[in-house]
Amino acid sequence: MSSSVDEDEGYDEPPVMPSMLWVRNLRRYIRSDASLGSEARMEHETRRILLNMYKEKHRKSAEAGIIPSFYKKKPEDGSISHTVQRLAKYRFLKKQSDILLNADDLDSLWLCLRENCLVDEITGSVKVNYEDFCQIASLCTEQIGPKCRRFFSPSNFMKFEKDESGRIAILSFYLYVMRTVSLTQARIDMSELDEDSDGLLQPYEMEAYIRGLIPNLAQLCEMPAEFVQMYCHIATHKFFFFCDPSRRGKACIKKILLSNCLQELMELHQESEVEAADTEQTENWFSLASTQRICDMFIDLDKDANGTLSEEELQGYADGTLTEIFIQRAFDEHVRHGKTVIGLAWEMDFESFLDFVLALENKDTPEGLTYIFKCLDLQGKGYLTAADIHILFRDVREKWIQVGNYELCTEDVRDEIWDMVKPVDPLRITLSDMLQCKQGGTIASMLIDVRGFWAHDNRENLLQEEGESFDIDGAV
Repeated sequence: MSSSVDEDEGYDEPPVMPSMLWVRNLRRYIRSDASLGSEARMEHETRRILLNMYKEKHRKSAEAGIIPSFYKKKPEDGSISHTVQRLAKYRFLKKQSDILLNADDLDSLWLCLRENCLVDEITGSVKVNYEDFCQIASLCTEQIGPKCRRFFSPSNFMKFEKDESGRIAILSFYLYVMRTVSLTQARIDMSELDEDSDGLLQPYEMEAYIRGLIPNLAQLCEMPAEFVQMYCHIATHKFFFFCDPSRRGKACIKKILLSNCLQELMELHQESEVEAADTEQTENWFSLASTQRICDMFIDLDKDANGTLSEEELQGYADGTLTEIFIQRAFDEHVRHGKTVIGLAWEMDFESFLDFVLALENKDTPEGLTYIFKCLDLQGKGYLTAADIHILFRDVREKWIQVGNYELCTEDVRDEIWDMVKPVDPLRITLSDMLQCKQGGTIASMLIDVRGFWAHDNRENLLQEEGESFDIDGAV
């Protein structure tokens, strides 16, 4: 009966009881066009309702002064959410890895560039204009596939320096492609090791990444198996010294990729020369010779062979040229883990020793200078005064005179340091002033190392000797 009533358009509904109002409203909704709308209309209506709900919630939160939620608890291990997250991450990284150029693709790309380029008659360099650039893009797409197409965009062409004819060097472009592929592969590898998927690596995860690289690095592939763990530990420490200045125990993957540390590590892909000088081999922190040098240095300093260094033992670092007050301040500020045996002073463990060496070997970097400045800041006020300079330089002056050098005037050295820094406040030198003047490493060496002061005092003679040596090498 109700069906026939609904179909009769001229039918007037009889009055109903209040308890039956929902029935009348339902009948009206069924007869209306809203029930006959398309799927798109229903989707639009759903979005409108959800948007209104969101706006209402946001309004109430603003009125109540509630801080919106910005932290979401990570899913527990073994949960469905955790499993889905890991699966999604694996599929995403697999997809990114599949669209990367491999070694054969890079060889084909270089061959296409060489075959379709122009040789500059003046410089002899191999270049390509934009028209040929687009033609090479089509050829590479046919031979390699669409995954190389993104490198041949107009914006990429405009990144490179062009000559008067609008041509770019193909070598620069090819090196750009290789570096992009290398960094992308490194990011994929690091992301696979990032267990909690927060974009940060912990030390053991970074060690695992370096351990996986060793067989592919020409200068490390023959490393003794028993030294691999120690090597990974020393190599990882440099990454965290520069990429984790707050010492949180986590380093951002993006920061690692953009750091000079990764570039220095990747230099070990190149075959080393058999007759290379020892100094050249140890310049790279990640070289096998450098890591062995650091281990040997620590063992030699550890006279009592207890696995830590006392202040007296550390005095032998760098042939004893560091000042006593600097050694004491390094212990005061940076020795985090020490011996807790009653009656024995805290001693420097291998972790703190690595920080110490990295700071002294990288005094010109913000991280190294920050480490040293904390030691120079005797009062912990965040700045150095003229009195601090007098106290710090006193030990340098004594060592200087002990080896038979001329008498020094501390006031002259103080004035020279002030002239080099040109601090914002003429009465104090801050870390910011040291970084701004671009001579912070030199100033630090003058205040903590008699050898560093000697190098500064004889800088003109040293530059002249280097120039003469360069001229001789060039003539040969």
